[in-house]
Amino acid sequence: MGLDWSAPIDTGPLPEEGEEFDVIVVGGGPGGAAAASYAALAGNKVLLIEKAVWPRDKICGDAVGGKSLRHVKELGVKEMIESTPHFRVTGMMFSSPNGKQVTIPLPKDEVAKREAGYALPRLQFDYMMFLRATELVRGAGGKVVQGTSVSSVHHDEVDLKITGVTIEGGSNSTHMAPLTIGAGGYLCPVAKKIVEELNLEKMRDENHYCGAYREYWTGVKDVGDSEGSIELHFVDDVIPGYWWIFPVNENVVNVGIGMVNAERRKQTGIKKSLKKLQHYLIHEHPRFKERFADATFVKGSGKGWELPFGSPRKGATLQPRRTAMAGAICVGDAASLVDPFSGEGVGNALLSAKLAISLFDRDAHSEEGLPAEVADEYMTRLWEELGPELSNSFKIQRIVRRKRLMNLFVRKAAKRPALQAALTDALASKDAQKKLHNPLWLARNILL
Repeated sequence: MGLDWSAPIDTGPLPEEGEEFDVIVVGGGPGGAAAASYAALAGNKVLLIEKAVWPRDKICGDAVGGKSLRHVKELGVKEMIESTPHFRVTGMMFSSPNGKQVTIPLPKDEVAKREAGYALPRLQFDYMMFLRATELVRGAGGKVVQGTSVSSVHHDEVDLKITGVTIEGGSNSTHMAPLTIGAGGYLCPVAKKIVEELNLEKMRDENHYCGAYREYWTGVKDVGDSEGSIELHFVDDVIPGYWWIFPVNENVVNVGIGMVNAERRKQTGIKKSLKKLQHYLIHEHPRFKERFADATFVKGSGKGWELPFGSPRKGATLQPRRTAMAGAICVGDAASLVDPFSGEGVGNALLSAKLAISLFDRDAHSEEGLPAEVADEYMTRLWEELGPELSNSFKIQRIVRRKRLMNLFVRKAAKRPALQAALTDALASKDAQKKLHNPLWLARNILL
């Protein structure tokens, strides 16, 4: 029998007023759960704070790729995923504005090892990550709270460092720690404290934020039952955004649409509303309406959200923006790390969580807190690790807005096995993505 992700999670006793911790984690999504888990595994006393109460939904495309699975496996969650309903991703299907399409298989060896990727509702995935984090944190002497929000992020005005938080809701108390992890999404109070309040910098840039809208449907035609491809459609009516169809388990499909905020605000008519645009694609578009003719909308599943892209900011010294300072580090969406092309953020959230904890030394940092130079090292190493792929993805995002180039690209890819192989490599290796915006490579493979 698989895990029941609809059951409440027992997080144990509440922290006592003034109780001190080695690490405080604000936010219990994948990034926060991973940070808390890695910290507990390293022997730290952790306070994990989540404002929602499980089970809770998280709006997302629901794909969990190979980068995520490496961390998921390390933390002991992969087996939990495989015991619950999920869709095994074996490829990606792209369609161009003129209706042509090509399916790019994921690397066969990774598929065979079940390392290529899954698609499953974030309701399930986040539940498992938080459940595992709860086990590890409590096992290491820490505390976990749900239904509790951070009302204040505290700082030392003399040394200019984050020192702790005050929480209210399930628990009403103040706590201090050498390291506070901000993992509370794009509105994370720790991130706002670091970026806006203490450094007087701009946290939000509409050129690097994406609006998205998601629904769940059952009975959609021509999708796999338990494995197959996820679909990305660069439809003429949607560009400069894209539309996706991601099966997440037997007979359930995540259907959504996304567009960069700065571009969306230029649109007119139904394109100004992602919800209305999706309704048109499902019910009226000649390429898709038949696939949804007998499908059923899952009541209450239509929800919108925003994605903070990790694309490089023009002229910025810190990329994608400031994500840390003395006493605090932000991870995941709180650090603006969502891939600008795919919209995937879980893998980068888990990677940033592991990096953040790896730089924390309880013995060295317990008295004075995480030093500013370590926070700077985190930002440097994070961009060294993710900067090339995020920059590449940003360039690809801009390329696919060009309808003629996208049409030509998909048409050539459908006919050329060598090009398909290159795309397979690019999906598996971010280094290989450099090809996709290299002018000579594009000319040789698309124009010739």
